[in-house]
Amino acid sequence: MDFKELLKELKGNLLSLMGSKFDELKDESKKDVQAFLNASKEKLERWTTLLAEGNITVSDYKWLVESQKDLVVLKGLYAAGVSKIKLGHLKNSILDTVIETAIGFVKPNKDDDNEATV
Repeated sequence: MDFKELLKELKGNLLSLMGSKFDELKDESKKDVQAFLNASKEKLERWTTLLAEGNITVSDYKWLVESQKDLVVLKGLYAAGVSKIKLGHLKNSILDTVIETAIGFVKPNKDDDNEATV
């Protein structure tokens, strides 16, 4: 598994998500996405490797990624005046995007694990 390639795909997917919701705040969105990826990189690599090797289930992976919700700070968007409610929904969307992207990257044939649906 090439984690750098996954990270590149994750960043692209997250920037697309942010752009679709906050197109007028591209700079802030970009900084927030990069900050989250920097803060989570080591753990995401470890957990994604464990998932790829079959050492944890998809459910375990989801739980681990969702435990990182506090690392999704979104300081730039908050400073730009985005409401806390919108930011909360965005955090959930970000984590869902991370999970879906990683599972799709690691397990293209989701038949291996009954819990693979995201």
